[in-house]
Amino acid sequence: MALEWEQVVVDAADPQTLAHWWAEALGWTVVGAEPEEYEIRPAPDRLPGLLFLRVPEAKGGKNRLHLDFRPDDQRAEVERLLALGARHADIGQGEQRWVVLADPEGNEFCVLGDRLAT
Repeated sequence: MALEWEQVVVDAADPQTLAHWWAEALGWTVVGAEPEEYEIRPAPDRLPGLLFLRVPEAKGGKNRLHLDFRPDDQRAEVERLLALGARHADIGQGEQRWVVLADPEGNEFCVLGDRLAT
């Protein structure tokens, strides 16, 4: 038996807006657009993707799953993401080498240290 990782599903109040935000943040492409769900991928034929589904309830508490990103330049990438609408998030991480941010709907993700410094 074989499994292929297809996508990560993200609950969203506004899947269209959040999908477009993440597509811009990651430089990905919207490959599926319906009123209740939007999918983005690195390229139309590349997996895995992120699928944003409309849900009625608001996010509550810290994410049980989050994404980590390793940039070439952490400081520049954090500044770019903040300019796009991310915000700093405190989930009790204390002082760390990584930076915890949240997307416009409050989903936390980490920007790790510089790729070249690891």
